[in-house]
Amino acid sequence: MEMITLNNGIEMPLLGLGVLRTTADETEEMVKTALLNDYRLIDTAAGYMNEKAVGKGIKASGIPRKEIFLTSKLWITDTGYENTLKAFERTLKLLDTNYLDLWLIHQPYGDVFGSWKAMNELLDKKLIRAIGVSNFYEDQLMNLICNGGGVVPAVNQIETHIYKQNRKELEFMTQEGITMEAWSPFASGIENVFENEILMDMATKRNVSVSQIILRWLTQRGIIAIPKTTHVNRMIENINSFDFKLTDSDMEIISQLNKDHSVYPSHRDPEFIKMLSQQKLTFEV
Repeated sequence: MEMITLNNGIEMPLLGLGVLRTTADETEEMVKTALLNDYRLIDTAAGYMNEKAVGKGIKASGIPRKEIFLTSKLWITDTGYENTLKAFERTLKLLDTNYLDLWLIHQPYGDVFGSWKAMNELLDKKLIRAIGVSNFYEDQLMNLICNGGGVVPAVNQIETHIYKQNRKELEFMTQEGITMEAWSPFASGIENVFENEILMDMATKRNVSVSQIILRWLTQRGIIAIPKTTHVNRMIENINSFDFKLTDSDMEIISQLNKDHSVYPSHRDPEFIKMLSQQKLTFEV
């Protein structure tokens, strides 16, 4: 497994397992299976409503907690200083752990600065190893950097794939010392991405899959990828994407596939913001 060093010196795996929209039973089995097949990064969120199942999967795997890089995220309705501290305790309890490796503010809405203050305190207490954000645009990142108390987010997790390559965003984040992490690395399979002739040709020449080509394209750019799959064979295929390297020519060819096309609503769409902000979470702790 290749690693990347975050801006505070912490090492993070470049590939992990995402668990968005999976049932409790699926999640527990996925996490256990992934860890037993050499995955060491697990990405969940309060908003996924499956933190408890992730904790069970980790325990069932028998892999020591210290060998696992565990990420979760703070939901919008839990933002604000006091709410964030309470949400953190709930997340630890659900995940059955006493610390997080990375905690992200899931969306750039609500009392972000109150949350960031609380997260900085948790970082100082070594209850979190690194803190970051998700779905933040460059202006929102700069606002947090300049006015958030001095700690630069270690990670910004955003939609990134061959059709939305975020070259400008990556340049900005690299300049500011922020690591990009890609959710939806396969663009949810839109436009027959797995049947793209250019990618298929690259895959055939190396006797690998299109999925592996896409993941390698991301990780070679220093972008962390967290593909979701419930299939063991695909988990193994994904983790083996480090067994080869793409050439500079390959990377340039793939760069031409960019369309600046998102497969999800804009995080600046007022109706989308309203919809997300009205989602109240309930938990069985």
